[in-house]
Amino acid sequence: MPQQDNLSGSNSTGVDPSVFFLTGIPGLEALHLWISIPFCSVFTVALLGNCILLYVIKTETSLHKPMFYFLTMLAVIDLVLSTTTVPKILSIFWFNSREISFNACLVQMFFLHSFSIMESALLLAMAFDRYVAICNPLRYASILTNSMIAKIGLVALARAVVLVIPLPFLLRRLPYCGSHVISHCYCEHMAVVNLACANTRFNNIYGIIVALFIVGLDLMFIVLSYVKILRAVLSLASKEEQLKAFGTCGSHLCAILVFYIPIVLSSTIHRFGHHVAPHIHILLANFYLLFPPMMNPVVYGVKTKQIRVRVLLLFRGKSI
Repeated sequence: MPQQDNLSGSNSTGVDPSVFFLTGIPGLEALHLWISIPFCSVFTVALLGNCILLYVIKTETSLHKPMFYFLTMLAVIDLVLSTTTVPKILSIFWFNSREISFNACLVQMFFLHSFSIMESALLLAMAFDRYVAICNPLRYASILTNSMIAKIGLVALARAVVLVIPLPFLLRRLPYCGSHVISHCYCEHMAVVNLACANTRFNNIYGIIVALFIVGLDLMFIVLSYVKILRAVLSLASKEEQLKAFGTCGSHLCAILVFYIPIVLSSTIHRFGHHVAPHIHILLANFYLLFPPMMNPVVYGVKTKQIRVRVLLLFRGKSI
């Protein structure tokens, strides 16, 4: 096959390769067509779910509140994450289209990592929203104004860009004089770094610091918010008030678990699971990329009454 010739010929030398080749899921190439079925299904649910969520929030004025503004940002981030990677993954599975230009690879990597960092920041912002709503309800409207929400969104974007923008430049200065075959479905930072034939210690250290800084710092503040929320809820007199307060946090807690558990699991196996088969690494990496965009609209649709009612009315063809 011509594609195989390209792959075998990709071991040519060169400092700045014009093209890389993605393997898909190494070791499971024969099953790519079957694997594409759940990938395509999850992608479709993620697109439909997040688009419906955005439409419902936009058209229903009662949902024009801080929590739903944050949810809108989260839906946009999930759409970008999905559309940045999944179409290329499916083209590998369906058409064996493994080739990706070096510049396109760096662009995909930038969007992938920056929007993942933004999603972590949004989950932290939503934890702050729940903290204010439960611990300072009388000041909720004065603290979480539209301008404050816009500032939080801009800070999340700026932080992501500042932390990720060095990665493409660091990768550009490395020589790639060996294989140009990336053992992955998409251009992930460490997968590209591993192809360089030079000292990559700085790239490795920078990547680890960014990951620990984001996951560690954001998770620490999220846990701190929920410790304060728990104290406030337990101080409420009646069981009914406690359950109602906990109910307002249910969707957000599910979103946190859906986002952070796969990331922590994948990172742990990637760093320490040296005896784990490569296809397990890749499948886990795809899981944490695909699962949150699919689950977030489902979780919020099921657990948030206002959204659930509006979606049901929408599907019944009634005016909302």
